Amino acid sequence: MAQPITPAQLDDLFNGSAPFALVDVREAGEYNASHIPGSSLMPRRMLEFDLPVAIPHIDSLTVLCDDDGQRVAKAVATVEAMGYSNVGWLDGGVNRWMSLDYPTEWGVNVPSKDFGEKVEVVHHVPEIDAIELRSRMDLGEKMVILDTRTPEEYRRFCIPGGQSLPGGELALRITDVTADLDPDTTVVINCAGRTRSIIGTRILQRMGLDRDIVGLKNGTSGWVLAGYELESGADRDELPQVSAEGRAAAEAYADRCAAEDGVDFLDVVGLERLAERSRSETVYFIDVRTAEEYAAGHIPGFRWFPGGQCVQRSDDVAVVKNAPLVFCCDGRARAALTGSWYRQLGHGEVYALNGGTEAWAVAGKSLESGRNVGARFDGSIGGAGEPELVTAARNSVPSITAQELESDRPDAILFVDTSQDFSRGHVPGAHWVPRGWLEWQVAEHVASEDARVVVTCGDGRQSLLAAATLQSMGFTNVGVLDGGVASWRAAGLPVETGLSGVMRTPADVVFSGPDRTYADMQNYLRWEEQLGDKYAAAD
Repeated sequence: MAQPITPAQLDDLFNGSAPFALVDVREAGEYNASHIPGSSLMPRRMLEFDLPVAIPHIDSLTVLCDDDGQRVAKAVATVEAMGYSNVGWLDGGVNRWMSLDYPTEWGVNVPSKDFGEKVEVVHHVPEIDAIELRSRMDLGEKMVILDTRTPEEYRRFCIPGGQSLPGGELALRITDVTADLDPDTTVVINCAGRTRSIIGTRILQRMGLDRDIVGLKNGTSGWVLAGYELESGADRDELPQVSAEGRAAAEAYADRCAAEDGVDFLDVVGLERLAERSRSETVYFIDVRTAEEYAAGHIPGFRWFPGGQCVQRSDDVAVVKNAPLVFCCDGRARAALTGSWYRQLGHGEVYALNGGTEAWAVAGKSLESGRNVGARFDGSIGGAGEPELVTAARNSVPSITAQELESDRPDAILFVDTSQDFSRGHVPGAHWVPRGWLEWQVAEHVASEDARVVVTCGDGRQSLLAAATLQSMGFTNVGVLDGGVASWRAAGLPVETGLSGVMRTPADVVFSGPDRTYADMQNYLRWEEQLGDKYAAAD
């Protein structure tokens, strides 16, 4: 049975070595405004989908928190219904924690951002600002601009002429990227802001690449603030093949980093021992290759998280504190280098599988294909499958087609995904009632428990869970739009856009990149840079 955790007890957990997780179940905007350092964001509406991957062992101590205790009680009930047996909640929430003078911070993925600023200050990572870069581009100087974000981010917008090379691939492929470049060609590393640019530049700096290397200060945000246009729809994202020379250089570098930073190499037998440990505690098994490589064949039980993002979002990857981490690739370079960053971030027990998937296959073991990102070694949780609570809701909630909803309108249509999803398109006349606040806000739009209500969302999953909640509250005539707004669009029916009818200022979304206002970009970048001030003072 779930137990309250006092702020003092939580502080003791942070200062100890026992494994535990602190999960903040509020929405992203609320978390961004203020949260407890060391907490991981997982909005209440995502628990059924994300918790089994984030906390793979159901006996792990899982502490939930919100601001004042309202929503956390509902979240505790959900987590226990999912089978978790060691659940607690922060008594009084973040508000009481703060009132007792325990620390809070703002922002998302703060551990990696703070670490990035430390890396820049301590290692004097070279950088170039947007104005100087543009001037050098206009002069026709020799340079190659490498974008270390995900391919999806890159395709949306990039520095003109830049090419995609995700951060986790840099060390492995840089030898081949630069093989045909003149020795005086400058390598420019960029991301959307600061962290991935700093980390990418530091990778090449530490590797000892024999040419001029600089990171673009403030990334694409700095480019926009300098008054320049970004390129959209770029397709220069095909990764170069890895030559024997390139692999040898990357592996030599990875071996050095592993030795210096304390990453232990595992063989297949050692991996199987850790797999056995994972039956009684949380152990993270993470494949850091590209999505295509992972889908083509991966070791059962390994979750996919590309290396660069693995570092950028370390608090989303290692949600359980003090848990072992095992990284895998097709050899050892990418795994060991990701592990070295985690050791530098302060994680204690970090491993790389020596030989990766190839060693596993040579040992006569089978690989899995596809994107089953949540499977345990014993196969008990399948990320590609449907969560049990969603299946239960599907069996209890009637569904209707888009055509049926269009021809026979109910008393109320609710949309329970994020405000951003609602703004991008919803069934005309729908009311935005976020699932995290459903119990408290539904009465504003539904007159009585016997009113006919149809619940919608983007793809039909959140609406099933929301409808099941309404049934448990006593609503007797609840259905869902089968397939969500995606099916509505597919049927060729009109959608309504914008925040129509929304009377509260949404606090559920954190905008990034060019979606931010200029002022937000400026404040965000200044905040990131100021994280490094404490390291500058100690340098």
